[in-house]
Amino acid sequence: MFRHVVLFTWVAGTTEEQKAEVEAGLKELPAAIPEIRAYHVGGDAGLDPGNYEFAIVADFDSVEDYLVYRDHPVHRAFIAEVIRPILANRVAVQHSF
Repeated sequence: MFRHVVLFTWVAGTTEEQKAEVEAGLKELPAAIPEIRAYHVGGDAGLDPGNYEFAIVADFDSVEDYLVYRDHPVHRAFIAEVIRPILANRVAVQHSF
């Protein structure tokens, strides 16, 4: 199995509606990209100061399946149109497990 973990922070002034649009849109990706085995997304619980604001954890059967997801046109368009305009910072890691 192969896991992809991403954390985001948003630019100042990002609305709750924009954050909800990100979450809702990401939750639609598994229907468009069958290579995704498990997909968990959501905002930070707000328990610790300094945390990133949003997380994605995606599991795949293989590195090749992750690459399909990474490069998928639906995924790429969503990033460009919805996420990037409100993105302040992003960190990610991929690993086998």
